[in-house]
Amino acid sequence: MSAEKRRPPIVGRYTEAELALAARNSGMPLEALRYDVTPAGLHYLLIHFDIPQADAAGWRLAIAGLVEQPLSLALEELKRMPAKTLRVTMECAGNGRGQMSPRYPSVPWLEEGVSTADWTGVPLVALLRQARLRPSVREIVFSGTDRGIDRGIEHAFARSLAPREALNEDVLVAWEMNGQPLAPQHGAPLRLVVPRWYGMASVKWLSRIEAIDRAFDGVQQALSYHFRAAAGEPGVPCTLMRVNSLMAPPGIPDFYSRSRRTHAGRVEIRGRAWSGHGAIRRVEFAIDGNWHDAALDAQQGDHAWRGWRASWDATPGEHQLACRASDTAGNVQPLEPVWDATGFGNNSVQRVQVEVT
Repeated sequence: MSAEKRRPPIVGRYTEAELALAARNSGMPLEALRYDVTPAGLHYLLIHFDIPQADAAGWRLAIAGLVEQPLSLALEELKRMPAKTLRVTMECAGNGRGQMSPRYPSVPWLEEGVSTADWTGVPLVALLRQARLRPSVREIVFSGTDRGIDRGIEHAFARSLAPREALNEDVLVAWEMNGQPLAPQHGAPLRLVVPRWYGMASVKWLSRIEAIDRAFDGVQQALSYHFRAAAGEPGVPCTLMRVNSLMAPPGIPDFYSRSRRTHAGRVEIRGRAWSGHGAIRRVEFAIDGNWHDAALDAQQGDHAWRGWRASWDATPGEHQLACRASDTAGNVQPLEPVWDATGFGNNSVQRVQVEVT
């Protein structure tokens, strides 16, 4: 089947298809920012196709292609290998898409497409060393068992990494999340976890790893997940997460509008900041456009978000709160969304309207 043209950006009401995608792909409630580790049931979800049926007892991971020693490993064999647990913040590349106008019609994420979990598994590098990559390998392809149609092409979801990326000691083939076996929606029984990259790299329901001597041309690698200033451009691949931050909205919400209300007086604000490009070095907190430095919590590891806190002496009236982060690579969150034709990588500052009584 030939590839369909990309959907044009739209302005106005959300479509029925977008609403259906929003119902299937849940974000993390922002009040869950209070947790260092997001509970599995609150962790954001993006599932491209259907959750495939998976039998852990009969599951096998194939490692094939340009390797000296092809492998077919059962889950129990993997679990007998030396394991590693890493705390990793994961964000959907389309997080924030719903705030752009015009917007690309897809999952209409606002800000909730991010979470942090403790992932346990075997380092991918150990498996690749056992299989012994040949010198001609150019990319390593990771395929899941979830299958469907995107851009008019039927395919199983698959992504690739260059050998230098795949051989990173912290890339995991994981079977546990937060100390428990993976849930079906999170890729059970086996998934890839690629720290610092946007979530599409962490292929779920992982069943095959293949070393190839060419650029991988799969739909999710070659046609999707590219930053593009205009439709039709080749674009730049989405890889490392852009610097970003969020606060847990203070006070209590209105059920329908989610607008916030709190009482006058001292209000403690908590939030999280993260970046795939470097460590978080600064978070600023603004009240009605007046920016001040927030206090940073201790770092939780190389790949997890960093907590921050600020105090607000709230006075009666309507106020706008905002936060922005900077990383050690010199990146700072923009005040307004940077246009992207497919809505990827929106890391503009979060703004929260609060009525103080």
